[in-house]
Amino acid sequence: MSLLFWTVSAASYQGLRGNTVNTQSNSSISHSKLDTTNRNTIISSAALSLVLCVYLGNYYGWRQAALFIVGVAAGLFLYHAAFGFTAAWREVVNSGRGAGLRAQMVMLAVTVLVFTPLIAQGELWGVSLRGSVAPLNVAVICGAFMFGVGMQLGGGCASGTLFTAGGGNVRMLVTLGAFIAGSLLGTQQWSMWQGVPGIAPISLAQNFGVLAAIAMSLILFAAVWFATAAYEHYRYGNLKHDRDVERPYAWLSGPWPLLAGALALAAVNIATLVLAGRPWGVTSAFALWGGKIAVFLGMDVSSWAYWQRPGLANALEQSIFTDITSIMNIGIMLGALLAAGLAQKFSPSFRLPLKSVLAAVLGGLLLGYGARIAFGCNIGAYFGGIGSTSLHGWLWFIAAFLGSTAGTRIRPYFGLS
Repeated sequence: MSLLFWTVSAASYQGLRGNTVNTQSNSSISHSKLDTTNRNTIISSAALSLVLCVYLGNYYGWRQAALFIVGVAAGLFLYHAAFGFTAAWREVVNSGRGAGLRAQMVMLAVTVLVFTPLIAQGELWGVSLRGSVAPLNVAVICGAFMFGVGMQLGGGCASGTLFTAGGGNVRMLVTLGAFIAGSLLGTQQWSMWQGVPGIAPISLAQNFGVLAAIAMSLILFAAVWFATAAYEHYRYGNLKHDRDVERPYAWLSGPWPLLAGALALAAVNIATLVLAGRPWGVTSAFALWGGKIAVFLGMDVSSWAYWQRPGLANALEQSIFTDITSIMNIGIMLGALLAAGLAQKFSPSFRLPLKSVLAAVLGGLLLGYGARIAFGCNIGAYFGGIGSTSLHGWLWFIAAFLGSTAGTRIRPYFGLS
């Protein structure tokens, strides 16, 4: 799917060719030439988004087109708010500053407040609604820990990989390719992880009711919020409520405050639940893309247990445009590309240190494999799981945060700050 990014960016990047005076630094590109490049990026990404939206509406229905638009919006939100999970978790470990993690707690709180009564209702406007609920087992622990390490080595989480790659980060395209490969390996070995020790899924809403589930969730969010605040205050004597920015907030070109990003992503997840009938997800599409590539190369992956599950039997033969997660992921990349043009920041660099590339490959493999065995990623398991009051989301968060801490300590060995 990274080819879609390059289909758009290749044309817009022509403005960079011949305009680079010094290959050592992007600052050598004059402001006027960079404006031309980004203007072309805006036009190309907007045009392709419009064409895809019309195509999806005509051939796959208005709901697919609407979900694609939600994906484009998510790409814009993620890029402009620079709302990554990876950097926020690394910041807690490296500096003790927890503004990003606290913003995530606000995002989760808003999501739970809306998700819980809707999912309990079971249906909205003729669409059946279900949450992301999964077992609490060793696979979640191991997979989430791998994912956490992969976040820090690869340079992004699932959503972070998509929006940074879409915004023109060449290294993240490497991570994305390895992410897809790791997802494919995870589907091949998926059955190995199905019999591991664990307990059945636990949904707070199903076990204790809607109001109690909301109350317990809010208490947990508050506990994380106050723990990070107390730690930060202990280290610095004050709280930093947002990130440092190079210029004042600009709503059209970014950067946005963290709280704005948190609320925007909550809106994306809520819109996905209403339109698709289930929470937002990202990484199942990577497994599908990897499976289709494998089939194209002559591999017989349809015999794997992962692809014989209900709902996936025909997925490898169908168009990716029938897959909700795929069209939303494509939308995220195009939305981020549009956002990069609006922010005057589309300027891909192909000068990648070997150590950094190796870290991207290793990180991507861990991300893909970990997400497949852990019932999802930072979006599907953490955001969607906790938002659905599933305890596996909290188990995923703990294991992934520990993995992220380990990955943060490993980063310097690959020349990463």
